[in-house]
Amino acid sequence: MNKKSRIFIAGGSGLVGRTLSLKLKQLGFVDLFLSDAYKLNLTDQKQVFSFFKKERVEYCFLPSVKEGGIAANISQPAELIYENLLIQANVIHSAWQVKVKRLLFFASSCVYPRKCPQPMKEGYLLSGPLEQTNEPYAVAKLSGIKMCQAYNREYRTNFISVIPATTFGPDDNFNPNNSHVIPALMRRFHEAKIRKKRSVTIWGSGRPRREFIYVDDLVDAGIFLMNKSNFLEPINVGTGRDISIKSLSLLLKKIVGFKGTIKFDTKKPDGVFRKLLDTSSLTSLGWKPKVELKAGLEITYQWYLKRVKNRQFVDRQ
Repeated sequence: MNKKSRIFIAGGSGLVGRTLSLKLKQLGFVDLFLSDAYKLNLTDQKQVFSFFKKERVEYCFLPSVKEGGIAANISQPAELIYENLLIQANVIHSAWQVKVKRLLFFASSCVYPRKCPQPMKEGYLLSGPLEQTNEPYAVAKLSGIKMCQAYNREYRTNFISVIPATTFGPDDNFNPNNSHVIPALMRRFHEAKIRKKRSVTIWGSGRPRREFIYVDDLVDAGIFLMNKSNFLEPINVGTGRDISIKSLSLLLKKIVGFKGTIKFDTKKPDGVFRKLLDTSSLTSLGWKPKVELKAGLEITYQWYLKRVKNRQFVDRQ
């Protein structure tokens, strides 16, 4: 990519999309097109193709537009698979039709099998059954990966898929009904502190381990890979380190300043016991993350406090 490249970002108001657009602007890229800014309905095939053709898109970033944590995956499985399949198919197919130079698709670590060996290597994809609690979303993301590979094979396109760890950071979704674990717990601890509650209850046993990546690091890796024109295989993007949900909860409790106790509701599902990515393929290319988990959490909480203080909306559907 060069500073005058015409770059399209799907889902520009989401965590990854918004951070990506800000980063590209900081780097001096001027021709950025965000689907939200143009009120583009990504589920409408004709509308998407017309947009790609009219704006002469050269590069395309396709982050998740519809996603959520374990509660959202349990309560909205149809929406998650339907909307993601439609959006991915429309964007990827249109990118091929107008001959974009390169497309980068953001998948999810949930594409790996439920009982996947740890750390999870890219070669383990489709080697076993998926975790049932997020299977519809995972199937959609797997379809996106396979669609990129199929178009590369048949049409000689340059489409790459990244498989990121769970992403967090400023501008995350803090909706208590469909957010991921970090924003959900951060908000819960904060509200419990303000209301002087004695305890906060968390889903599951607290034993499962998860890997998290700060959004700026993910975006940096995405831009890095977009410029690796000879690299097309699916690739993991993470930190190579994980943490138990219990330890994460204690860390967030301290950062937020909640003085009460933590209770674990073991009647609620844990999900996959461990999800740790093998990031050796990416590090061998010369990239590594910069932001440690604790530092990223502290930055995110300060952002959240400012939004709450200014009464700015931080929920997303």
